[in-house]
Amino acid sequence: MFDDTDLLMPGPWRHRDVSANGIRFHVVEAGEGPLILLLHGFPQFWWAWRHQLAALSEAGYRVVAPDLRGYGATDKPARGYDPYTLAADVAGLIRALGERDATVAGHDWGGVLGWSAATMHPQVVSSLVILSTAHPMRHRESVIKDPRGQFRASWYMFPAQAPWLAEKQLVRDDAEAVSEILDEWGGPGYPDEQTRRMYREAMQVRHVSNTALEYYRWMIRSLARPSGIRYFKRMQQPIAAPVLQLHGSLDTSVLPRTALGSGRYVAGRYEWHLIEGAGHFLPEEAPDVVTAEIARWAKGF
Repeated sequence: MFDDTDLLMPGPWRHRDVSANGIRFHVVEAGEGPLILLLHGFPQFWWAWRHQLAALSEAGYRVVAPDLRGYGATDKPARGYDPYTLAADVAGLIRALGERDATVAGHDWGGVLGWSAATMHPQVVSSLVILSTAHPMRHRESVIKDPRGQFRASWYMFPAQAPWLAEKQLVRDDAEAVSEILDEWGGPGYPDEQTRRMYREAMQVRHVSNTALEYYRWMIRSLARPSGIRYFKRMQQPIAAPVLQLHGSLDTSVLPRTALGSGRYVAGRYEWHLIEGAGHFLPEEAPDVVTAEIARWAKGF
């Protein structure tokens, strides 16, 4: 078992805690200027954005990468892994950081939070960058209508529903399952050994294997529940903020053809960029491209 203090790596940034939406968030911050909030995904933590933290701060931005609820050195409450609460986490973080709004860049589950926050709390999202994530409405549609494609790619969500057993499988053998996920979803050459080690250790921090899976559990179990029906009805509302969507051509977790249909849920300016030769983990697989695109979008294109 690892301690969350093992995840506080030094660098050209500073670590601190921020209280928002009723819990304590660990955030990593660098630079000064307009705020860019970077939201990581599964099975990662703030370190997924290490390249962008350094480069975007040098480009004149205040860049903040939190550990999401239940991850890393952030609090791990038993509840709150529904998109209503998670979107409120995003809005609360922006305000707790002293800002009225921010450019929000989200990868994987961070992208789901980005889509959700831009819909439910539009006043705090000035612009949105989505990486490796389909709009929730588009993802649900593709799982149903593309059984040999996105349904098959999303099958891993169903074994995750088994309480306790899924957690044990995730951390068994020094979290070998995390290594397998990185290999399967990543593009050629990803991950290197340091990256592999960091995410395996992060998943073995106390409670993380449970809280990380709670994101998937709500999404599946809520499909027929009133809360889930309300969520997807709410997500039909078009997003007014400008949206830039980046996707790897070799992504096997969220298929490019699934993500491509997300633009129909954006009322504002929308751009789609397919990054050739990259898999699911774009901030690390294509760091220079991702950094340049986020900076361009934050500047107003």
